[in-house]
Amino acid sequence: MNERHQLEEKLQYKFNNKKLLMTAVTHSSYVKEHCHEEKSNERLEFLGDAFFDAIIGEELFHIFPQEEEGFLSRIRATLVCEKSLAQEAKKLELGQYLLLGNGEEKSGGRTRESILADCMEAIIGAVYLDGGFEAVKDCVLRLFASSIEDARHGKYIITDYKTALQEKLQSRGITDIKYRLVKEIGPDHDKTFIVQLIVNGRPVTKGRGKSKKQAEQQAAEEMMEREMHVL
Repeated sequence: MNERHQLEEKLQYKFNNKKLLMTAVTHSSYVKEHCHEEKSNERLEFLGDAFFDAIIGEELFHIFPQEEEGFLSRIRATLVCEKSLAQEAKKLELGQYLLLGNGEEKSGGRTRESILADCMEAIIGAVYLDGGFEAVKDCVLRLFASSIEDARHGKYIITDYKTALQEKLQSRGITDIKYRLVKEIGPDHDKTFIVQLIVNGRPVTKGRGKSKKQAEQQAAEEMMEREMHVL
């Protein structure tokens, strides 16, 4: 079984035009160093980026029928970011199929997240050109199924849990959200703060951290991940 066929097996998609898959894994450094007529994956990456955004956006639109645009945009941003694409690329072991120039090879290009993410988008673009929209939609939803499920259950990557929680609660008509410092532990140079999150006058979760801000974020995160169903 050759490498391209192995990749097709992992993608669960068989290309009619094998040249598209070859182009999708060809980095610009390979083209430059080998002076081949082979094209790099940059144009396919451009195309894949557009379809990836659209497919994930449509899926989130249906998963969260009551949410506003800002909420949906924030979740989509976490799913279509470089880190998310690179994570999926690593699962597929895309690095081993890349065609890289010598310089990029020696500098660790096979494991560089930016290159892996670009290749993932290029493959998405290649699937679209080869099989059409339904084929690429099936491929994306299959490959990113676990990430989409995480989003469905509120486990998507968030850096500001307080803001995310506030938007989530406000979408349900809940605006009475308070964080109350309940305890400080330890000496002044090494304090730990414990904060109580109160929603609609009811204590719900606690957070702790080396600053009040950190403790508040942890309380909000706990609420997002475990307690939303009780409201």
